[in-house]
Amino acid sequence: MTHRTITGKIAYTSKKPHMLDQPRGEETFRFTHHGDGQTTLRAHCFIAEPAPTVMRDIIYSMDARRRPMDCHVRLTVGDAFMGSGWFRFGESFIECESYGPSIGRVSQRVELAHPIDGFGTHPIVADGYFLSLHDWEARKRHSFNMYLPSPDHRGATPPFLAPVKIDGLLIGHEEIKVKAGTFSTRHFQFLDDGSSGMAGEHPVYDVWITDDDDAIFVQGGVGGYMQTWYELVELER
Repeated sequence: MTHRTITGKIAYTSKKPHMLDQPRGEETFRFTHHGDGQTTLRAHCFIAEPAPTVMRDIIYSMDARRRPMDCHVRLTVGDAFMGSGWFRFGESFIECESYGPSIGRVSQRVELAHPIDGFGTHPIVADGYFLSLHDWEARKRHSFNMYLPSPDHRGATPPFLAPVKIDGLLIGHEEIKVKAGTFSTRHFQFLDDGSSGMAGEHPVYDVWITDDDDAIFVQGGVGGYMQTWYELVELER
């Protein structure tokens, strides 16, 4: 077998009182697990609420050790082109070539003193997969040394290299039933008190992923001012 493919769809809904459980967007994704151990994630995301709308397309590849290799991000905000960026990862550096109407053409190169824990690309399915790349002990908090293509909570800025140090916590193991099926999962939280380098404090973000090597996002939600919910509604392995 040369490769293995996983496809799925995640529904975005709201927990705000005035639109409780109403649709607010969606995400489709495709993982390609190659015969040489590399993995490529393709994700299309659309956030309809709150305004302005955000549409994101990413193609993100990792090597056999699940370390970032390269990533392309294209973004529209309010149905207008916001920016397009390409990132390349080496043993001790990250490069970025980006363009957007508000920033023009940008070239970046960051020399890394220490290896990064990963690259946060903003699709929900990628958030879950990122959490699977690390060794965990229940209730032990871990601080991630990582980069994002945008420090905005919705990723709604032109792509460029943004360092952050967000924390993660493994809550435990749970069986979860969603529209796509019933899954044995691991329950995590992302935690940010405002000191991570993102655009202000991020409310607690709960994430459940399948308890296997595929690490597929099953459900999750963000409290605070966001009041969002995400659920796996389609899956084909």
